[in-house]
Amino acid sequence: MKLRELIDGLDIVSMDADPDTEVTALVADSRRVTPGAVFVAVRGYESDGHRFIPAAVAAGAAVVIGEEAPEGTPAVIVSDSRRAMAVAAGNFYGNPSRRMRMIGVTGTNGKTTTTNLIKRVLEETLQVKVGLIGTNRNMIGDEEFETDRTTPDCLELQALLSEMEKAGCEYVVMEVSSHALSLDRVYGIRFYQGIFTNLTEDHLDFHKTMDAYAQAKAKLFTMCDTAIINIDDPWSDTMIKAATGRVYKYSARSNEADLTARDIKLHANSVSFCALMTGKLEKIRLGIPGMFSVYNALAATASALSAGVTVDKVRASLASCSGVKGRAEVVPTDTDYTVLIDYAHTPDALENILKTVRDFTKGRVIVLFGCGGDRDPIKRPIMGAIAERLADYVIVTSDNPRTERPEEIISQITAGITGTDKPVDVICDRREAIAHGLRIAGPGDTLVLAGKGHETYQEIDHVKYHLDEREVVAEALKNAKAM
Repeated sequence: MKLRELIDGLDIVSMDADPDTEVTALVADSRRVTPGAVFVAVRGYESDGHRFIPAAVAAGAAVVIGEEAPEGTPAVIVSDSRRAMAVAAGNFYGNPSRRMRMIGVTGTNGKTTTTNLIKRVLEETLQVKVGLIGTNRNMIGDEEFETDRTTPDCLELQALLSEMEKAGCEYVVMEVSSHALSLDRVYGIRFYQGIFTNLTEDHLDFHKTMDAYAQAKAKLFTMCDTAIINIDDPWSDTMIKAATGRVYKYSARSNEADLTARDIKLHANSVSFCALMTGKLEKIRLGIPGMFSVYNALAATASALSAGVTVDKVRASLASCSGVKGRAEVVPTDTDYTVLIDYAHTPDALENILKTVRDFTKGRVIVLFGCGGDRDPIKRPIMGAIAERLADYVIVTSDNPRTERPEEIISQITAGITGTDKPVDVICDRREAIAHGLRIAGPGDTLVLAGKGHETYQEIDHVKYHLDEREVVAEALKNAKAM
């Protein structure tokens, strides 16, 4: 590829490089520079890539793209190097998103389940191959890959989209995080659909205010042809105002929506409702419990209907769908109580899963949870208060403390637990806490392990230690039987 092709569409301030330079690679990490590569210098939160321009040139970088460069460096100076990197990444990989239908799902909760439901419904009803990009896995058709973050950076993303196109994907369904939108990881991509699930307190360590968090989410709807919005959420107006294309509304409450759930029934292992739309009424069933599953099913239904799928085909497909790993996942235990793993790590998600469990639990609801370190500390006492209010027994432990002291995080959680006569245990070690939860669980109880979900590690001081709660439960029960 020639440099002129790579920089097509960039907001160029000045250029001191030969446009016919042959480009062999595009990188944003000076340690990954190879001869002939173009190095993009990006200002980050921890370091400034412009500091590493000399190292990149010494390693063989043919050209630098950045907002500044040392004199004499072959460079393309741009107004915003983050956006420049996103556009250049698309160019480098041939802009694969333009030949696939991109569906982006954003919101605090429900993204993972919703994207998985949409993928399943589209594949079954349209007989197409669908790519999936999400929190716990990326998929090309049936092939699965592990992932480290909700939305990859733009270089990884464009490379992945290129592979999806080569594999024959016609649709890509992806979770679009507020970080990805704020940091322009998806800049330059046009979405066929953008879907809003909900907005609750999270990531305020990064966004600072709920309004800023909402505005970040709303960016998606300036980039899509159809905005599919949950109008039951208080922040839905922000999303609708941002939308530049068609707006399709869904709701479990309002008759003003294009798609409304009526006659909702919540069961121990499923939900059912009547999907009401113009001139049609269809009974929908999804084998995942909880009111949040009604909203996830509505979002998936709205997406499929907007893609031209008939509602009867959507109904048949959703009826055969099961849950996602780490989302209201029941762990096989062969005990007279239930152990459930859920990714709930925000106040709203914790409240949702505890209310769901309460609906089918005959005994006590026991919740075990912590809060992540180096993340929004405001939500910690709020989650403590929710656990106290909705559970019968609370066990506070560690999640991913990262660089914070686990004891300090726990003290902030317990600050929200005041004046209760319910049992509240504090056990810092998560393995020990799980073993304790299993010991105290009795007939008819449900033990909710909240926060880790699909994760199989615990991050402490920048190191990820293996911790799969399914294995921890199995080992603890085995040890208990051996005693």
